[in-house]
Amino acid sequence: MLDFFAIFSKGGIVLWCFQGAGVSESFTGPVNALIRSVILQERSGNNSFTHNAISLKYKLDNEFELVFVVGFQKILTLTYVDKFIDDVQLHFRDRYKNELEQRGALKFLLNNFEFGDYFHRLLREAEVSSKAKAPVSMRNFNESEKSKKTVKSMIETKDGDKSKEQGGKKSKNAKKEAESGGDQAKAASQTASKKAVENGNEGLTQEEIIERNRAKFISKQLGGGKAEKPSKSPKPQKPKGKANRVWDMSGKRIGELDYSGTNGNNSSDAQNQDPDATAEPLIQVGSMKGDLRGVDYESSDDEDEVVQEEERVVVANTKKGAKKGGFGGMFGMLKGLVGSKNLTQEDMEPVLDKMRDHLIAKNVAAEIASQLCVSVAKKLEGKVMGTFTTVASTVKQALQDSLVQILQPKRRVDILRDVLEARSQRKPFVITFCGVNGVGKSTNLAKITYWLIENGFTVLIAACDTFRAGAVEQLRTHQRRLNSLHPPEKHGGQPAVQLFEKGYGKDAAGIAMEAIAFARNQCFDVVLIDTAGRMQDNAPLMTALAKLIAVNTPDLVLFVGEALVGNEAVDQLVKFNQALADHSKTDKPRLIDGIVLTKFDTIDDKVGAAISMTYITGQPIVFVGTGQTYSDLRSLNARAVVSALMKA
Repeated sequence: MLDFFAIFSKGGIVLWCFQGAGVSESFTGPVNALIRSVILQERSGNNSFTHNAISLKYKLDNEFELVFVVGFQKILTLTYVDKFIDDVQLHFRDRYKNELEQRGALKFLLNNFEFGDYFHRLLREAEVSSKAKAPVSMRNFNESEKSKKTVKSMIETKDGDKSKEQGGKKSKNAKKEAESGGDQAKAASQTASKKAVENGNEGLTQEEIIERNRAKFISKQLGGGKAEKPSKSPKPQKPKGKANRVWDMSGKRIGELDYSGTNGNNSSDAQNQDPDATAEPLIQVGSMKGDLRGVDYESSDDEDEVVQEEERVVVANTKKGAKKGGFGGMFGMLKGLVGSKNLTQEDMEPVLDKMRDHLIAKNVAAEIASQLCVSVAKKLEGKVMGTFTTVASTVKQALQDSLVQILQPKRRVDILRDVLEARSQRKPFVITFCGVNGVGKSTNLAKITYWLIENGFTVLIAACDTFRAGAVEQLRTHQRRLNSLHPPEKHGGQPAVQLFEKGYGKDAAGIAMEAIAFARNQCFDVVLIDTAGRMQDNAPLMTALAKLIAVNTPDLVLFVGEALVGNEAVDQLVKFNQALADHSKTDKPRLIDGIVLTKFDTIDDKVGAAISMTYITGQPIVFVGTGQTYSDLRSLNARAVVSALMKA
């Protein structure tokens, strides 16, 4: 029934393995896929994993840094696997506890074949127990509660009316009792108020209190009380009607804002040149050569102080207890420590609940936040803590390490190097941009174009957004502005950026194919394909996008998403990948290769969308948009983002 069972350490040492009879394939491939996709990427919240036709169940032993993995065919339903893997783990720990604690005797476990007999015995017991349990059958109608009801019980009779009358009489009697009880409560409240009056007014009667209050009121009216505040002067009434607004600096820049002199100029230069093309005061040409700078945050040491705050409190309480002396002070000191303690789920649950709420408040999708906390709990359960450490600091540090591991790229992402390699092969490097409506695909495409021409590459922009009105004109405006910043003289007389467009209403896949062929003939280094924005549930447009990617096979498919979204990012990415897989019509569909995170400057420290998007796709965030100018483009600094995310 089982294909294989493996026990190995987190350092990569295989301690024991079993392979079923008649299984020709090795278990190395599925186990390596489990290590790469789950254990190393901090996705161990769910204890199951599927690789091709094999289902894997795994369990982590954090005290001895061990992993127990069992594999079987995906089409089988084995109900005893979870209990069986728990029994094997407990038996293995109990039998080899001394060797595992010594750490140096692990090599002897490789030649120890005694565990195989115990393994087969546990497997037979698990299979027999699963067969002994008969499947629960559905109960028939006669066994249900509905069958016990009769027709007579569902018909209203006169007896029911009589019972209603009796119930009404009972309710009237109860009402009278409540009224009598209310009178008693009222009398009790009056006596209590009299006592309060006597106690709070120095034994004065109620008539004397009324006389005293009346005298105070009369003296206040006659001016004997506190001095009255001077009355405020009445506010001037606003004139009726709307007054003209007077702007600051009015009349001083009229000459600068007057473009009437150029409106009548019909020369080709005036028509092709954007009035603001030469006005880029915030951009320094030549400042974006080389790799992009990472996203930075001002806070650097604050997070470490917050992490260590609880340890300082523990140490301070320890010192106070030591000063008091005696057995009680020493006992209080030891009570605050949690050293040499195996963490349990109950210890971590309050801290993880706070961490989950904190992540959700920082814009992490709720489902992703829950999975991260479950993964951290599985990672720490059973682990022995240090001497002067608390549960909160341990959980927070583990969560921070997991977040950094998620944001770190799983593969090399070096676009400049890939473009140079494509140039050596005399072909353009093709990048396709996709995403939902209004996230900033065209704007960030222009930023990436500026970064590429800053590094000496020529770029062809393919206008494949043939649906949105003004999409081609927007790209043409970016082209003119970018060419004004990098004139053709710097590129051997050839414009650094050119636009390939065929108008509106055409097939986007065909336009992209023609653009790539044109770029190959004209020796362009990079082709950037701008696609139409589409919602993830729009089937016709998603089919068109899958066709464009399948036909043209770009080198990089980038999903452009906002940093403002939370749970919506999960739905967008899942459905985009699913649509690309469904409409690709190939065995190995092309999915999203990377993410462009836009509007990153509008979220302060609520950077949770980066975690959500990377966790869902497993792909890196390649570019981060941090502003509205061409130079506002950054790469993702994983540790800076995590420090901002963990900041209270």
